[in-house]
Amino acid sequence: MSIPLTLVLGGARSGKSRYAEGLVTAGPAPWVYVATAQAFDDEMVARIARHRADRADGWQTVEAPLDLAGALDAAPAGATVLVDCLTLWLTNLMLGEHGITAAIEALEAALDRRAAPVVLVANEVGLGIVPDNALARAFRDEAGRLNQRLAARAGRVLFLAAGLPLTLK
Repeated sequence: MSIPLTLVLGGARSGKSRYAEGLVTAGPAPWVYVATAQAFDDEMVARIARHRADRADGWQTVEAPLDLAGALDAAPAGATVLVDCLTLWLTNLMLGEHGITAAIEALEAALDRRAAPVVLVANEVGLGIVPDNALARAFRDEAGRLNQRLAARAGRVLFLAAGLPLTLK
């Protein structure tokens, strides 16, 4: 792998996004925030607006609900990139019935082409009960496989709980 890759994992409201932003802004600008969320309702519109407002000045935001590889390739060569979050990206792929394997392979190839650091944020969804329906179980399984695959590639992996980081790798 050609770049320093960091994976930040955690549950909902664990502080993973804020922590990841701090990792990125500790280095020199420019910083690129690749957002994968889609605003399908008023609550999500407000949530996205709040996230944008909370970020420090100096961020370039790129919306990439599906084409994460394209967003990485389009980011300025020297910019540190934050992808938030892989879990929403996977959700978008699954609900849109896109090819997950091909998308992950394209993501990995784009990561290999980056010459600047990348910080990836993802939810750890495997700590709860077994979901009661096939789609939720398939999602949990795909998310777990994606996290494992990217954790194996990453030079650093952190797990956040209650805003506190635990270094896994």
